[in-house]
Amino acid sequence: MIPLGKTILLLLFPVLILHAQSFTASGNNKVGLNERFQISFTIEGSEINSVTSFQPPPMNDFIILSGPNQSQSMSIINGVMSGSKSFTYILQPKSLGKFTIPPATITYQGKQLKSNSFAVEVIKGTSQPQQKKEDSGISKQEIAENLFIRAIVDKNTVFKGEQVTVTYKLYRRVSITSLQISKLPSYQGFWAEEIPTSNNISFARENYDGKVFESAVIKKAALFPTETGELSLTPFELLIPVVYQRKSRSNNPFDAFFDDPFFGRTETIEFTARSNTVKIKVLPLPETNNESFKGAVGTYSINVTMDKGRVKQHEPVSLKLDITGSGNLKLIVNPQLRLPSGFEEYEPKITEEINRSGLISGRKRIEYLFIPRNQGKFEIPPVEFTYFDLKKKEYVTLRSQAFQLEVEKGSGDYVSSSGISKSDVKMLGNDIRFIKTDPGSFYQKGNYLFKSPLFAVISALPLLALIALLVHRRREEKLLGNLLLMKNLKARKMAKARLKKAALHQKELESEKFYSEISLALFGYIEDKLGIQKSELAVDTAVLKLEQIRLDEQLVEKVRKTLETCEFIRFSPGFEKSSAMQEMYNNTSDIIVSLEEELSRKGREK
Repeated sequence: MIPLGKTILLLLFPVLILHAQSFTASGNNKVGLNERFQISFTIEGSEINSVTSFQPPPMNDFIILSGPNQSQSMSIINGVMSGSKSFTYILQPKSLGKFTIPPATITYQGKQLKSNSFAVEVIKGTSQPQQKKEDSGISKQEIAENLFIRAIVDKNTVFKGEQVTVTYKLYRRVSITSLQISKLPSYQGFWAEEIPTSNNISFARENYDGKVFESAVIKKAALFPTETGELSLTPFELLIPVVYQRKSRSNNPFDAFFDDPFFGRTETIEFTARSNTVKIKVLPLPETNNESFKGAVGTYSINVTMDKGRVKQHEPVSLKLDITGSGNLKLIVNPQLRLPSGFEEYEPKITEEINRSGLISGRKRIEYLFIPRNQGKFEIPPVEFTYFDLKKKEYVTLRSQAFQLEVEKGSGDYVSSSGISKSDVKMLGNDIRFIKTDPGSFYQKGNYLFKSPLFAVISALPLLALIALLVHRRREEKLLGNLLLMKNLKARKMAKARLKKAALHQKELESEKFYSEISLALFGYIEDKLGIQKSELAVDTAVLKLEQIRLDEQLVEKVRKTLETCEFIRFSPGFEKSSAMQEMYNNTSDIIVSLEEELSRKGREK
């Protein structure tokens, strides 16, 4: 006679096999109109590595903010291996109503499987999760002890401008599914450079605080303090669905039997994991009277070259300065180029090659362009670049050689007002020319130009041109002397140029470069228009500045949402940056136009 336990196992064996190959869609069934939510398509089976050809369903009623984001888990119970693989999307509704997301398809062991369709109801406001009537059987404190984020910095005391690297690691001892960012950390008082991490989160075993966890790096950033004192990094928050074994509340022995992990009776609870707040002490740099020091901190070398040693008047000359080394190259202020009198200098061209693999390093090239207006032999003084060396704990000044420049006379003869050049002037002969004593008869041949109104207009043209030239020259000198004013006037032009680049990246489906240019366009416009320092620019700073000048609240809210969405998509760990590019492009263009109109109106009111 077969024992009762084995009989039940034999009866349930087909069910277990079916469960091992399930493909389901899950997520929130009720969401608010402006709320982000996630939907996951999860395949479970014993041969999870045989999953191929995932085909998502059409989701035309929603904005796809991110996805598909992949996560995978494996487990071995009593020698039997099983696992699951999820494809998760972060969505936002476009309108109110009830919608159905069709099934997704996937190939598993050569067979095509379909998930269930998924119904979503979109309501006004933000939906509130319903409270569970029964105890879930697991407390938040238990989850917090077994699922958390650590913010780890490589140093807690640094000099102003010195790099400090922060790494965010996720530790788990529970089963989880896909991750969703709920709040990015704030780096107030720092200039931040994101260090790329893998799109697929990979867990490894790690012993922490006497316990064995699975840990994974989810975010890294290089921070450069722009202020002194004690600065704080706010927590990084993730919304993580936790899968746990449901516990029976009855005394029924069959319920206790089915609580066995083999039968997979699980539930999911959403948990917000927060990293610790990190405090960093920032020391001021030693005092110095060196005028060539502009705040550069790190280790650098320079190379300066000039393309010509002999030119003619009015021909351009290029001088290139390459700064190579480790440190925040983006914040290096261009060294001043001292030119002799009679030289016309133009705005330098800057190119950067930045390596963000760990310690920020690379090369910054500054190309100066100037034109000599006078002839002669001139000396271009050495270019000086001073930085604070972190290893030596002292200031180091790098100096190039002086350059000799010979300026020859420009080509072409001087042409007189009569149209005769010097080369055309020849000595007249020594012929005797008799004096005519009889003037003869005189008569008026015709009208003369100098008596007409046209002559007066032509005579006034050089004077008017000179006045216009002086006004233009004075305006250019004023703009060059006032960098903030020049940036303000060119803000919209620079934003349009960046939007044009973004459109090209959109056409090539280069989503990462697209969102980077969109962010630069909007951030750059606000930076130039409001005179905010690049090192101080953040979403909160930009919104605060716009609120202080009392712009329309709805417009400020659009700016905030657009910047946060763009930053969210660019820096989400483990997420693909894709989709919704056209809508993001249109929104950013409309916002810049609206800001230009509002700021112009505010300027006229003053």
